Amino acid sequence: MDAADLQAIVDGAKAFFTQNTCVEPEVGTPFLEDSGGRPGGEVTGVTGVIGISGPQRGWVCFSAPQALLRHVLILLGERDTGPANTRDLAGEIANTIAGNARRHFGRNFLISVPCVFAGTFEGVQRGPKPRAVVIPLRWRIFTASIVVNLAEDSIRPY
Repeated sequence: MDAADLQAIVDGAKAFFTQNTCVEPEVGTPFLEDSGGRPGGEVTGVTGVIGISGPQRGWVCFSAPQALLRHVLILLGERDTGPANTRDLAGEIANTIAGNARRHFGRNFLISVPCVFAGTFEGVQRGPKPRAVVIPLRWRIFTASIVVNLAEDSIRPY
């Protein structure tokens, strides 16, 4: 992944928050994950994962604390801020990020339906690269992470 690839991912997150909350998140400096699959964060958070296939393969995930997700739900006009809706929102944010990145990567950048789980990142299997890229975000007073593990698919159909 190069800087333009990472920017496409970041732009998807910025678009979601700006369009839905009118508050653009601050983006921290991306870094390589090196904590055995756990880039840190709140254990009681929620992570949404989108699988990627096509010329690129791997996954993109969005991990955030429950409090961030509840605040966004309220801004979206949702009264029910319980666990089911925060999980759905984490999946929707991950889906939006990956969907917007598709504009950069092309129409063959195929995305899966979201897989969502409680906790931060530990349930995600190793991707095509041994270390993922973590992009920290700050929205209002909350921190979240986008974690990306993408590689060029070396198997090409004829």
